[in-house]
Amino acid sequence: MDPIVTARGLTKYYNGLKAVDSIDFQIEQGECFGFLGPNGAGKTTVMKIIYCFMPPTSGDVRVFGMPVTEKPSEIKARIGVMPQDVNLDPDLTVLENLIVYARYFDIPKKKSLPIAWELLDFAELREKASSKIENLSGGMKHRLLLARSLVNNPGLLILDEPTTGLDPHSRHAVWEKLENLKAKGTTLLLTTHYMEEAEKLCDRAAIMDSGKIVTIDSPQHLMRAHGGNLEEVYLKLTGRHLES
Repeated sequence: MDPIVTARGLTKYYNGLKAVDSIDFQIEQGECFGFLGPNGAGKTTVMKIIYCFMPPTSGDVRVFGMPVTEKPSEIKARIGVMPQDVNLDPDLTVLENLIVYARYFDIPKKKSLPIAWELLDFAELREKASSKIENLSGGMKHRLLLARSLVNNPGLLILDEPTTGLDPHSRHAVWEKLENLKAKGTTLLLTTHYMEEAEKLCDRAAIMDSGKIVTIDSPQHLMRAHGGNLEEVYLKLTGRHLES
């Protein structure tokens, strides 16, 4: 099977600063691939380029075999994105957030309504269908964001720091949902600075630092090869703590 995402020489400048420095990687169908590293490593920039939010400065990036600079509409129709920030519509109910979002993919209400109910069951939010967003806990909001990202049945699900700010119980609840999706064959791409999250979810991970990929491997192999947990591996490979 062809890779879902390929990048060759991906480079991105911001105001003269090199945020992503000529990186290469590919993401295979059905795997969970992670970008690991602290804030400022370049993880989110890579994600934004993959889901066609911004163009690369140079290099070739393809999603489903299509160049991100030439086929953004076609790519966006086939991916789901769970953003880091909670950007749910506060004026709509939980159910309405899903139905309205489905309009972006030209899904009529006749079809989006049963999809929305199915996703609320998946996210364990059926009893909150008529609630406003302000009445949800942080964990519920993140589960709703995950449900919303699945409205168009995406071939690639992109998750930017999916559990940042959550308490341990809510974080594990989101992990469970992602593991269920992975078991069904959904291709997952996530950024995280939680090494436990990467150990739990990722088949392969790219450790990033200062816009570069230091290494790509499975978390388990990295830990065996370098000793210690992933956070200790990161320190060994980069000389920097994750908090830096």
